Order: sequence, then structure tokens, then C-alpha cells
Amino acid sequence: MGRGRNNKPFLEGVLITDIGAEGKAIARVNDVVVFTTHVIPGDVVDLQVTRKRTKYMEARVTRVITESPDRVPAFCEHFEVCGGCKWQFLPYEKQLYYKQKQVADQLRRIGRIDLPEITPILGSAKTTFYRNKLEFGFSNKRWLTHEEIGTEGDDLNKNALGFHIPGLFDKILNINKCWLQGDPSNQIRNFIKNYADENRLEFFDRKIQSGLLRNIIVRSSTTGDLMLIVCFYREEQENCEKLLEAIATEFPRISSLMYVINQKGNDTIHDQEIIVFNGNEYILEEMEGLKFKIGPKSFYQTNSEQAYELYKVAREFASLKGDEVVYDLYTGTGTIANFIARNVQKVVGIEYVPEAILDAHENSELNGITNTSFFAGDMKKILNSDFIARNGRPDVIITDPPRAGMDEEVIKTILEAAPNKVVYVSCNPATQARDLALMDEFYKVTRIQPVDMFPHTHHVENVVLLERREV
Repeated sequence: MGRGRNNKPFLEGVLITDIGAEGKAIARVNDVVVFTTHVIPGDVVDLQVTRKRTKYMEARVTRVITESPDRVPAFCEHFEVCGGCKWQFLPYEKQLYYKQKQVADQLRRIGRIDLPEITPILGSAKTTFYRNKLEFGFSNKRWLTHEEIGTEGDDLNKNALGFHIPGLFDKILNINKCWLQGDPSNQIRNFIKNYADENRLEFFDRKIQSGLLRNIIVRSSTTGDLMLIVCFYREEQENCEKLLEAIATEFPRISSLMYVINQKGNDTIHDQEIIVFNGNEYILEEMEGLKFKIGPKSFYQTNSEQAYELYKVAREFASLKGDEVVYDLYTGTGTIANFIARNVQKVVGIEYVPEAILDAHENSELNGITNTSFFAGDMKKILNSDFIARNGRPDVIITDPPRAGMDEEVIKTILEAAPNKVVYVSCNPATQARDLALMDEFYKVTRIQPVDMFPHTHHVENVVLLERREV
């Protein structure tokens, strides 16, 4: 151990031994836990401590002395710069091991409740090109490589169409090839970038909020449908129309070509008018013969094929016999509700976003489903004893909350409703564990199934079955 700047230690020859929450690598030095990033267990590294606390330290890697025998080459040229797919150098079977371990550690450490054996994690059949939605931003001041920094002259093209550099809202890394979304996503993005450069269209300046081209969103489906949304910052009718026409001509397979003029301070388009330039207002996804409309503002799980596996787990855990009343909390666009509707008496879905509920209704109508009802509003205000009296006491509740988990008032109402089973789908095992502890007096966890939706990242979904304890 050496001495670092500002009395923060410099640690030499440290062995990385584990991976913990949020995908951080872990080492132990003199019984103190050290968290770092961009390394894997088995690596031996030098570390500069950046934050020091009594029980732990945070540090950045200054040198990799010995690489772990588990390391594999990263396949993406943008690895470690764009901020995504941080586990590329970890073999997929090891990724699954650490995701399963993360679920077990967080449920036990935070939940502190009796747990059954955790079923082995369901890996994703696709580990590349598995996403159905990506968003790319324009910038007139792109992130420069080490080789480009200090380059003389004005001939350096500083325009970019790609991903935000982590922690830097105004810097965009230009992406040549992204391994997350299949063809023709890369071709579309590169065509637009080249067209904009050749025609001297103005890329967005994120600091002073000016320029024409702001961002694009590419959505695809397993049915072969393709949606492209081009977001402009200001209205230049001739330039906008020429770009959109060029895209439509080059990529006739785009079934939904849209655009939006967004002059807000952020890139979200949920409150903006989106205009169809060519094709349909939506694309279609399909699952077990059910069709789901996906509009430009719709939420849909971004790994379509693995979402099917996730929903099958939820349905299996619910063990539906056909006569149940099921509540689907945080229903989104009603995907789970419509997926299980044929197996139950009725499904009641609740969601905060009104546009999502409109999509849920449309998806029921599209599939001729008549035993669903959907309600929009704040979950803790809608889900109360009066609501349950009007819609019937649930036999089963399926809940799929956001990363923050469920509000305590929602949990209280679930306990009062006393369904026989609760199927809890979570994208954050830590908040899931907290909620399970709050329900432990009345519900026992009987099954646990992690599901990997996002290969090469630390993120993991987890499905838990809770069954009412006998009183």
C-alpha cells in the first residue's frame, strides 16, 4: 500500500475477488471492502482510492497487473467508452452466475426472511442484438478519442450520432456499430449521420440548446415491423422533409416513419405531438398468437424474446385454473394482463401513465379479449378498499413495479385484500427484498426465478411467488 493524493491511499497488487450490487467489482484490503469498476474477479490491479469511509472504500483502476483467467476479449469497438455492455469481458456463464448471486445476496441481506432454494437463472438465448428499442443522440461536439485530442486544424468532423458518455449530458460518442439491436438499426443510423454531414444539416448543441437534429429512436419487433422516430429541435420544413424522404427511399422496410419537433430542455417525447410521415402509427409485436400494438410512446419490454420467458414464469407461478380474479399492478400497456386473460375469469390492470392504459385497452380489443379492465392513476390512491369492493377481491395479484419498488400504502392494501398468491416481478432485487420483508408476516416466499433480460450488463429481473400463510 502506498500513499495517494489528498491522503487517499494508493493500493498496489490488489486481487479482485467478487462482484456485488450494481455490478461493482469487490476487493478486500486489510479487512476493508474496496469497490471498483471495469475489472472482474481474478484480476490483479493497482487502485487509487477516490472515496474513503470507515467500512469501505471506492477506487479507480490505474493498472491491470495480471488479467483474470476468466477474461474474454470484448467484441465491441466502443467497449468501456460508451458506458453500456460493461460485462463484455466476462464469459456469459459467469455473468449468469454473478446475477444469480446478486439476487440471492440481496434477498437474504436486505429481506432477512426464510427463502426456498433459488431456481437457476434463465439465460437469454440471444446475447447480442437482443434489444427492440434504442435511442441515439446527435451532437456537434462529439466525444474525442485519445488519438484525436489535440489534433490540429478545423477539418476534424466533430458531429456525432450515438450514445451519451456516462455522466456527461453534452457529450455523445459516435457509434459505428452497436451490438444491441439487429439489422438494419446500424445501417439506418449510419445513413442518417452520413446524409446529415453531406448536406450540412446542423447537429444539436446540447449546452446552448440549438441545432436541427436532436435524436432518433429505432424500434423493431419479432414480426419484422420497424419504426423510426426522428426528433428535430426546430422546424425547417424543406430540410426535414428531404431527410425523411431520403430515409424512406433508402429503407422501404420501415413500416412506421415518424417525426417530432421537440424544443424542451430534455429528450423525452411522451408529452410531444408525434407526426406520421410514412406508414403506420404503430408496429406489431406477437406472443402466443396475441398481437400487441406498440406506438411511439408505448412501453414494451426491450428484450421481446426474453420477455416471453419472463411472462411464462409469472403465469406458471400464478397456477391459474380459469376462475380467478387477477389484479395486474403496474400493468403498463397491459401485456401481462392480456397474456393471462384467457386463463382467468377477469383481469384488472392499474397503471400510472394514461397513454399506456389506452394502449392496454387497444390491445385487448385487437385480440378480442373482453375480460380485462384497466384504470389509470396513482397506484396508492386507486388501489383501496372501495376499488376492491367494486372490482372484486383478487385471488391472485401480479405486480411489476418500477425500480423503486412498491409504496408501503400499496403493500398495506395488498395485505388487506389478502389474495391467495402474489407474483412479484422485479427489475431490482434490492427493493424487491425490502417489500418481501414487509409482507413476510402474512406471506411466505415459495418460489424464486431470476431471469436475464440484459446480457453483458449487471441488470437482472427476478420473479417471486408469495403464498398466504395459514392463520
